[in-house]
Amino acid sequence: MFVMELTYIAPIEAVEEEMDAHIAWLDGYYAAGVFLASGRKVPRDGGVILAGGVSRAEIEKIAAEDPFTVAGVCAYRITEFMATRTSADLSTVRENPAV
Repeated sequence: MFVMELTYIAPIEAVEEEMDAHIAWLDGYYAAGVFLASGRKVPRDGGVILAGGVSRAEIEKIAAEDPFTVAGVCAYRITEFMATRTSADLSTVRENPAV
């Protein structure tokens, strides 16, 4: 599973110009079952996406396709972690490490 933290590197007005395209991009990966949750950080200097079911290389490719990235208005920090405990709603992405 991945935590995709994005930080705005441009004025919020430039971010807003790309928002519709960014939301369409999000919708596509929600429909594909890759994105699990997303939203703005508080304070509003970026956002966070939880993603699963893909490799590190795939998640980096996905981040590079974000209209925010293409427009140069955000930078990503991607953290991979093993979700060994989850709520029942996220049981499909739970991982069982080799013991």
